[in-house]
Amino acid sequence: MPDKAKPMDDMKKTVTVLFALFAMGWVASAQTNFQTFYDFGRKHFTTTLEGFHQDNWGNTFFFVDYDYNNRDGNSIVSPNNTYFEIARCFNFWSDSALAPLSFQLEYNGGFGTWGRLSGAPGLDYGAFAVNSAFLAGVDWFLHSDDFNNTLNFKLLYKHFVKLASQVPLQFTAVWGCQDLFGLKGLRFSGFADFWCEGSKLVFLSEPQIWFQLFDHFNIGGEVEFSYNFAGLEASTGRAFNVLPCLGAKWVF
Repeated sequence: MPDKAKPMDDMKKTVTVLFALFAMGWVASAQTNFQTFYDFGRKHFTTTLEGFHQDNWGNTFFFVDYDYNNRDGNSIVSPNNTYFEIARCFNFWSDSALAPLSFQLEYNGGFGTWGRLSGAPGLDYGAFAVNSAFLAGVDWFLHSDDFNNTLNFKLLYKHFVKLASQVPLQFTAVWGCQDLFGLKGLRFSGFADFWCEGSKLVFLSEPQIWFQLFDHFNIGGEVEFSYNFAGLEASTGRAFNVLPCLGAKWVF
């Protein structure tokens, strides 16, 4: 009689091997890092927890920002602003000619405070919200043969909760250049976003430069270029602002 258990055992072994390969691939392409910046324009520290995880269905990206400028008198006692983004790209056709194309879903939102907890002459205290935004669209991925240089273009429909936009779209470019100029450990990365809030065109870009000192630790910084962003025009008197930051990054 044929051994009925053998095909089942073979199938179990095959499933186990495939699962192991999937898990190894997922771990190899996963990265979470923690960044700390001093913002010379806003004169406070910001921390960012960032993650990118790739799997057989696409990839997931997220980050959480905290600004540390909630003051009691002259002492910073807690974070005062937080902002969160999470994006999922779906790609089930990586073996086809459309492999660079993904469908993307994304959520943005946050809140914060301004002023001093204890108050100060001529300075009020209050809170604000960054309206939740839901985005959906497409992502097109370009890369060099060794994947050291990557570039993503995104076209997304953007819907704010309780905030109408005349043009409900966001255009995004994301880039990464590893071992820049042939110098091992030097990385240039960043993004540029264009979108509309109400009738205002908003632009934000944060190019970063990092140098890996050893396995997990990087030093570097970023420069924030913005136009009509986050109410800066009210505090600086300019619609276009350039804010440099110095930072460190630990890659887990």
